[in-house]
Amino acid sequence: MSGADKQARSIGVGLIGTGYMGKCHALAWTSVRTVFGDVARPRLEFLCEVSEDLARERAQALGFARATADWRALIADPAVDVVSITTPNAFHPEMAIAALEAGKHVWCEKPMAPALADARAMRAAARASGRVAVLGYNYIQNPAFRHIEALIAQGAIGTPVQLRAEMDEDFMADAATRFSWKSAAPSGYGALDDFAVHPLSLIQRLFGRVERVFCDMAKPYATRPDDAGAPRAVETHDMANLLLRLEGGVQASLLVNRAAWGRKGRIALQIFGSKGSILYDQERMNEVEIYRADGAASGQGYTRILTGPAHEPYDAFLPAPGHGLGFNDLKVIECRELLRAIDGAPARVVTFDDGLEIERAVHAAARAFEAGRWEDVGALDG
Repeated sequence: MSGADKQARSIGVGLIGTGYMGKCHALAWTSVRTVFGDVARPRLEFLCEVSEDLARERAQALGFARATADWRALIADPAVDVVSITTPNAFHPEMAIAALEAGKHVWCEKPMAPALADARAMRAAARASGRVAVLGYNYIQNPAFRHIEALIAQGAIGTPVQLRAEMDEDFMADAATRFSWKSAAPSGYGALDDFAVHPLSLIQRLFGRVERVFCDMAKPYATRPDDAGAPRAVETHDMANLLLRLEGGVQASLLVNRAAWGRKGRIALQIFGSKGSILYDQERMNEVEIYRADGAASGQGYTRILTGPAHEPYDAFLPAPGHGLGFNDLKVIECRELLRAIDGAPARVVTFDDGLEIERAVHAAARAFEAGRWEDVGALDG
């Protein structure tokens, strides 16, 4: 399809869920054609929320033409070509599978599903449908992270031998934070699948699949107050530490914490190679630091790289370095990659196939925690 044909074509969008991530998707659909002129024009056709009143309110606020409280009606609508699913994790499988069986493309937030069997069913539905099905791992779109990939591919730090990764936020650090669906067992394991999947997507992008894993999980608080203020037992783990062996032999560790006071949006990477190292922190998402072990020792030290137009696709947003991209900008980039995939063009996306590899690593980690031993991820093939 020519560039002119793409620009002339439009694509109908349906959005299920309008919480934090739903709004991110809506902003991305609204902005993607303005930022990237080489994709189809999104039509905001249909929005679904838990009640008709809320759906109408959110549709008006976010610019969608119609509203409903029935997500199946949205999926069945012939004007909808692609469905954004931004509901709590437990609803992902049924909605994604129904959308794919209805012939719709799917953009589903991570993780795929609390149960591995459901994630497998989602992948099977995607393969059978012939439609594009991608997951919301927008951190891989960061121009800074793309540059890290390029540096490693260029041999800038020699042969990578070890990776240390951390993801921390403090939205559950307060013991008085009310019990929510994130603390309930149907949502999954907790930080392991709510959080660890993000750095695992970066690790997978850099070094491939996880082959073996050891895991420890913990709860900083045994109970949280329910809506009436009474203590309710926490059913998920807000902290997890993992040891990983990656294909190709790279050793890795991953620490995640949803109750880490002072950390707001941290995904930190330290990548050590035979000739240097790379540092990155998502809280300073427009910066990369590199250490090159060459030259005189008196002149060695980390060099800070500030992203700018030379680091695609930063240039689509801003003409000058140092101004910085943000979280929602990464979602716009992800939306553009989704539209490229729908057009059959090469695209940088996390497909349901890729996502299942991440889910397998998560569930192997949970098995390792329960058994108190290393687990082979391959034992969960299927």
